[in-house]
Amino acid sequence: MKISGNAVRMGNIIEYNGKLWVVTKTQHTQPGKGGAYLQVEMKGLLEGTKTNVRFRSAETVERIYLDERPFQYLYPEGDDLVFMDQENYDQIHIERDFVGDSVVFLQESMVVNVSMYEGKPVGVQLPDTVTLLITEADPVVKGQTASSSYKPAVLENGVRIMVPPHITSGMKVIINTEDSSYVERAKD
Repeated sequence: MKISGNAVRMGNIIEYNGKLWVVTKTQHTQPGKGGAYLQVEMKGLLEGTKTNVRFRSAETVERIYLDERPFQYLYPEGDDLVFMDQENYDQIHIERDFVGDSVVFLQESMVVNVSMYEGKPVGVQLPDTVTLLITEADPVVKGQTASSSYKPAVLENGVRIMVPPHITSGMKVIINTEDSSYVERAKD
């Protein structure tokens, strides 16, 4: 769908120079001389590269709508990860690198959202949080204040995180998949 250059908004996915881009930042600018324009910062959907572009209101760009569907993670296969479509049970292979750093939080049977463009996966979004077991936690040092002192701990998937002093080995905790941070202790 064609939209005016000044109608581009943050979060839009557009086609520019034959590639798909997600808009990360926009700023309307009205210079003293010449016409107004929209300064747009974009990140390549597939490559991850960034670029800055100026769009004038007379220009048009192609806005892309992605098809998001739930897929269930099945198992790793070499450098690929195998997912199953929840609607038609088709299986797809996605490269491990494509999922990014959050790949360490993938769990068997986890349902993720896969963004598709023309039948090809262009993005994988994990749930916001996951529940994992603490396998190692440093002991509490006596005399430390409880206010903002955190200690290192290791999750069952090998990821090191910082947790509050009351968390010990064997406890289950909820972790934010976006930044690998501790959220809260899981209810048993």
